[in-house]
Amino acid sequence: MKPFKHLFAPAKIGRLELKNRIVMLPMTTGYTEADETVGNRITDFFEARAKGGAALIIVPFSPVRAGSPVEPGMYDDRFVASARTFTDRIHDGGAKVGAQFIVSYHVILDKGTPEVVGPSPVMNQIMCCVPRELTVDEIRYITGEFGRAARRAREAGFDLVEILVGGGYLLNRFLSPITNKRADAYGGSLINRMRFTLEVIESIRKQIGSDSPISIRINLEDQMTGGHTIEDSKEVVETLEKAGVQVLNAYTGWHESPVPTVQAFLPKGAFAHLAQKAKSWVRIPVIAANRINDPFVAEKILADRKADFVGMGRALLADPELPLKAMEGRVNEIVPCIACSNCLSEIISTYKRWGQPSTTFCTVNPMAGKESEYKLVPAQKPKKVLVVGGGPAGMEAAMTAARRGHRVTLFEKGKEPGGWLQVGCLPPHKEEIGNLSKSLAIRTQNAGVEMRLNHEATPKTVEEAGPDVLILALGAKPLIPKIPGIRGGNVVMAEDILTGRKTVSGSAIIIGGGLVGCETAEFLIETGRGITRVTVVEMLDRLADTLSPTTRPFFLARLKKEGVEMKTRTTVEEITDQGVKVNQNGTSGFIKGSVVVLAVGLKPDEKLIETFKNKAPEVYPIGDCVKPRMIKEAIEEGFLTGRKI
Repeated sequence: MKPFKHLFAPAKIGRLELKNRIVMLPMTTGYTEADETVGNRITDFFEARAKGGAALIIVPFSPVRAGSPVEPGMYDDRFVASARTFTDRIHDGGAKVGAQFIVSYHVILDKGTPEVVGPSPVMNQIMCCVPRELTVDEIRYITGEFGRAARRAREAGFDLVEILVGGGYLLNRFLSPITNKRADAYGGSLINRMRFTLEVIESIRKQIGSDSPISIRINLEDQMTGGHTIEDSKEVVETLEKAGVQVLNAYTGWHESPVPTVQAFLPKGAFAHLAQKAKSWVRIPVIAANRINDPFVAEKILADRKADFVGMGRALLADPELPLKAMEGRVNEIVPCIACSNCLSEIISTYKRWGQPSTTFCTVNPMAGKESEYKLVPAQKPKKVLVVGGGPAGMEAAMTAARRGHRVTLFEKGKEPGGWLQVGCLPPHKEEIGNLSKSLAIRTQNAGVEMRLNHEATPKTVEEAGPDVLILALGAKPLIPKIPGIRGGNVVMAEDILTGRKTVSGSAIIIGGGLVGCETAEFLIETGRGITRVTVVEMLDRLADTLSPTTRPFFLARLKKEGVEMKTRTTVEEITDQGVKVNQNGTSGFIKGSVVVLAVGLKPDEKLIETFKNKAPEVYPIGDCVKPRMIKEAIEEGFLTGRKI
């Protein structure tokens, strides 16, 4: 029996036949050309996902002039030719392709400049301004633009068109009673608040006829106080079905919502119940979305009949070949999306600096958006490569070099590869980091790398091995600051707490409010026995500053709710057996505590690197041994090193 029989069963949306149930959800990438056309970069990106096995790929387009190439345009006939080339390549890659029409916050109308507009002058929290209320004539103009964009999309070879009524964007704000305070035909009752969307559907249908399916990506819950709940959406989706919509693409939450929707601490498939509810109300197919990033979760959603299709966005950003690997039984080779949300944060920030270019990136996939630029080519002359260190930088470098044909051996002094990933996966809700470590190890071995564990490399062993290329991925060691009392018996390292090498009780003071310090605080609160209080002390003015802006507020709110005391702009001057002496904004103080936990960062060992100098014709230090950074930098540096040798 095939393990994913539901996931890879064919299906239909209207007359559109799809080879499986995997839909790549629309993602704003910023890979558009400066003239708003679809060029090689965005085409290469989506073509890779088509070849990777997704059945339907939905791509966002602007149906109305907005003044920024965040999404490619479809508001003028000049876009048709390049879009036709785009759809041809997606079709040749094996997927069907849909054009989603998105109007976010800005449009260009009579004045010829981008304006933030809305149904009513109600504060837009994302844009931090009050939008100008659209007139009826302007609504009708935008409605017509949707229809004309659909006609162009059909001419360009798109198989489906989709209307976005979610995310807190323009049509969603008309639908929601939070932001729609109008007293005309477009406000008040639910049917009036739906009128804009219904007229858009009618406009599109007049332009493309009845053959091409229309999809709605619809907020089933706004996740906003006073907004639509799932029960409020019953009449909405039933009305949309009557209006001729042929598939519902389930969505949830506004970008400014206080409720998390994509973060790692949410269970996988956390919002599939919304799709299930909508499916019970309509006869047309429903696409489930949000936190579906592995084939097992996707299969269960389909098997439980919660949805007809599963939508994946960030999962396919991380690994375009996820469908193909699942179908071929190579699940352990899938590059997992770690739900860091850095991809989303980069694009959301674009709305606040409208008109300035910005592109998304993936922490775990350095090739995302650079498919041609970073394309791997066989090595002209295979070399003997020795990699010292099995962290993310070392494994990525070894794997990349091996894929190009080099003979690669990796020395790792520990019993398992992974480096700091082995510690990073231990705090609450960080399981995906462990999955990343396992995936890296499996992919590295499958690439042909000889991995020698429990094998600490020395300058002598390297010299004896005689490599042509030596890649030093030695990592870094915890930084121990010069604070009086730092060697006291009540002082422990954060990684010793996380790994279980040390257990503590009583009140804990964590020195260092970076990501490790804050995650250790949560770890102690949730798993520590006998922990009575946790205080995080940070000398800077922000805690967990390296976290994605779309994740950080939820994380800090969780710490606050759990009772963690957080002190910023506070310097530790001395550690005693009773606690720590501090200086907060120039004022001396004392924080009582029974244990002090150090989480002040990492420090590279420059002397260690020096001992390996000249031990091979080519020597490349990479990763934390050069400068401690984040997972993205480690993986990308390893990739680029393996690519260039």
